[in-house]
Amino acid sequence: MTTTETIKDLLTRKEALRRFLNIETLTTQIAEEEHKTEAPDFWNDPKAAQAVMKGIQSKKSWVNAFKVVDDSCGDLQVLGEFFDSGDATEEEVLEQIAQTQPLVEGLELKNMLQGESDRFDAVLSINAGAGGVEAQDWAEMLMRMYIRYAERNNYKVAISNSLDGDGAGIKSCTMQVEGDFAFGYLKSETGVHRLVRVSPFNAQGKRMTSFASVSVTPLVDDTIEVVVDMSRLSWDTFRSGGAGGQNVNKVESGVRLRYQYKDPYTGVEEEILIENTETRDQPKNKENAMRLLRSQLYDREMQHRMEEQAKIKASQKKIEWGSQIRSYVMDDRRVKDHRTNYQTGDVTGVMDGKIDAFIKAYLMQFGAE
Repeated sequence: MTTTETIKDLLTRKEALRRFLNIETLTTQIAEEEHKTEAPDFWNDPKAAQAVMKGIQSKKSWVNAFKVVDDSCGDLQVLGEFFDSGDATEEEVLEQIAQTQPLVEGLELKNMLQGESDRFDAVLSINAGAGGVEAQDWAEMLMRMYIRYAERNNYKVAISNSLDGDGAGIKSCTMQVEGDFAFGYLKSETGVHRLVRVSPFNAQGKRMTSFASVSVTPLVDDTIEVVVDMSRLSWDTFRSGGAGGQNVNKVESGVRLRYQYKDPYTGVEEEILIENTETRDQPKNKENAMRLLRSQLYDREMQHRMEEQAKIKASQKKIEWGSQIRSYVMDDRRVKDHRTNYQTGDVTGVMDGKIDAFIKAYLMQFGAE
């Protein structure tokens, strides 16, 4: 593609984004909703007011993101005209293309995150599969990978609960990842992750295969109506594990929430069990456990909606959340996603949190669905 064709392509994609995102409509809605916030009684209902403010902020994020793309494309268009008239060099144009292209691609990717829950924070859980210490070490490696991914994207991470492995690694952990569209991006990680390597825990130096499952659900906020039947809820308290200290192992700050859940669609009953040892403050741990419970209840409702949509849209590709999604083969220096066939030889980079390319490949292939 020539320089002129590249410029034309980027400008065309920019205008397509303007239509897809309904920028003019969003701008009008922002002005109307901001006018409502000036009413004297606007904050009489704090919960409703916060919902309106959050909606305005969400719309502004799309408009502002498009403005950045629009400005960069405008600069590129002017520079292209200068290039055609001989007043700018090709090097200058290519430099502007290098700045504009990732902005366009980034907004195109974000445009795939139009789901009801995509904008929420995420709850990410990891569980070691069968295989003892090797699988537990793999689970801890994945935990570190996601923490590093969050840090690279300026997301906030809090470990809600973690169970140490037998000798090394972890048996399981649950973390909250907070930031714009955290769930929208991380939802692609749900599934079974497979590790193949020469195990440091095997005396014969044999090549071993380990598995760990990852589950990602949206962390709902107070603007989402989730009904919790308090008559079906009970609490246990216990002493948080740790190395000791003034409070740890002496004060029962850890909480265990038990909720007798009844599926409103099938009538099937089951117990939801949530533990939280995030802080040494029992009330805060209870509050965090309740947020996790509400997130699970919300996710079950969303799963039901997805299943209903799948029945109607029979042609839609079914995503098996429990299936193996990615293999990490250390000896061959290869990480491959089995859903998109995207792969890379930068194993070290991937384990250090560089998984954006996998997420992008997934969203570009399945995001529209």
